[in-house]
Amino acid sequence: MARASKPAPARTPAARATRAPARRVRPRGAQARADVVVERLAKEYPGTAKDLCALTHDSPYQLIVATILSAQTTDETVNRATPALFARYPTPADLAEANPDELEELVHSTGFFRSKAKNLIGMARALEERFDGEVPTDLDDLTKLPGVGRKTGNVIRSVGFGLPGLPVDTHVGRLARRLRLTLEEDPVKAELALNDLVAPEERGALSLRLILHGRRVCDARRPRCDVCVLNDICPSAFKL
Repeated sequence: MARASKPAPARTPAARATRAPARRVRPRGAQARADVVVERLAKEYPGTAKDLCALTHDSPYQLIVATILSAQTTDETVNRATPALFARYPTPADLAEANPDELEELVHSTGFFRSKAKNLIGMARALEERFDGEVPTDLDDLTKLPGVGRKTGNVIRSVGFGLPGLPVDTHVGRLARRLRLTLEEDPVKAELALNDLVAPEERGALSLRLILHGRRVCDARRPRCDVCVLNDICPSAFKL
């Protein structure tokens, strides 16, 4: 007579856990996602806001010049143009007295050279007349300078001075909406919404990390979700 087979021992919860990996739970809510985004992108793109900034500069003055020139062009183009410009106009006082034709020639390669030259001279004169030749740190003061909007002002604050500032460009806005950190289309409203989710000391670096991630991975037309470090928490992953 055949022996009855012994019933298989019941698997304990611990044993089951070793066989079947636990499913990751997607964080719920914008704040929970923001915390993960800040943590993971900091590992993916380490460094401070100054380290991550692609515009070559040695001072807040040089940074504000480079940032004004960066509108509608690439950082690489700006970095090719600024060495000669900084050599010719090493201080705001020098730039304030620049010959417009000569300055236009120096910044011609960056595009919109006439308006940029005009803004650079106006910015330098404002620094001399109202701030003793020093770049201010207050956002309201910065945005009153010719050629300096809120985005540029936040770049100066975060990169130039290490102060809180979260510039929102097309990359930052796109990724923030895809990650459902905010649904705001307006850059200022998006910035204020992100400020509520991100610690002040993280804002500048996060903006630059989102820009890098947007260029390298989260492309506007064909996001590379398969290699994205955020694909398990992103509500838009593999849907675009």
